[in-house]
Amino acid sequence: MSYVAVYPVTSPDTPNKVLTHADDIAATLAEHGVRFERWQPASIEQGASDAQMIAAYQAQIDALGYERVDVFSVTGDHPQKDSLRAQFLDERRYSDDEVRFFIAGQGLYTLHIGDYVYAIRCEKHDLLVIPAGIAHWFDIGENPHLVTLRLFNNAQGQVPAFTGDEIARRFPGLDD
Repeated sequence: MSYVAVYPVTSPDTPNKVLTHADDIAATLAEHGVRFERWQPASIEQGASDAQMIAAYQAQIDALGYERVDVFSVTGDHPQKDSLRAQFLDERRYSDDEVRFFIAGQGLYTLHIGDYVYAIRCEKHDLLVIPAGIAHWFDIGENPHLVTLRLFNNAQGQVPAFTGDEIARRFPGLDD
């Protein structure tokens, strides 16, 4: 189930609120310029290629207006799952939007905005657009299962600017 849990920065153990309704999640995040929505499922065969997955959502991708799209997929048997997880757990900012659409599985994006932290559990059919400059981190979990479309404004993708803040270590992860 998708949700957003809103924590004061000073209380990583107790969220102020937890919202599970897609409209409530979207409205809460929209207050900070973050876009959350559910896309209608497309017909994708098991074992589909990256190109087939992209083609299944091409109309929605085109409507977003980003320059490049690729597929990011990690499962529990991935030989580098631990290093992949570790590389996303440090708080960072990007100079471009971070755009993810979940074709399958789940992940936890956590945003640090002012005095609050917004933990957003995304799952199949969720679109999340984090505007450039918002500090955040991402947890794929100890036994990851996710397939996402990643959309970019340039051919090079994104280069993180790490904040150096250890805040991500204090808040619950996907498996907590």
